[in-house]
Amino acid sequence: MDKTKLRQQALFLRTSLFQEGFLDEQFIELEDLQDDVNPNFVEEIVTLFYSDSVRLIFNIERGLMSNPPNFTKLDDYMHQFKGSCSR
Repeated sequence: MDKTKLRQQALFLRTSLFQEGFLDEQFIELEDLQDDVNPNFVEEIVTLFYSDSVRLIFNIERGLMSNPPNFTKLDDYMHQFKGSCSR
């Protein structure tokens, strides 16, 4: 597959993600921070977000299954997850 076709597909996917509400102006702000010094900045940030999310959701699930639940830890995990999502 040539580069032009790949770029068109990437642009279509990006546009679709904006239209469906999965991306917003914060994503554009991330793209603005990417430069020649760190050309993979957006990829690194998104990857970190997803790996942190997986870890936090796992901790939340595990905390909910414990008997009795440790609501202090659950509260900490929820605040971490909320903070990660809002950034």
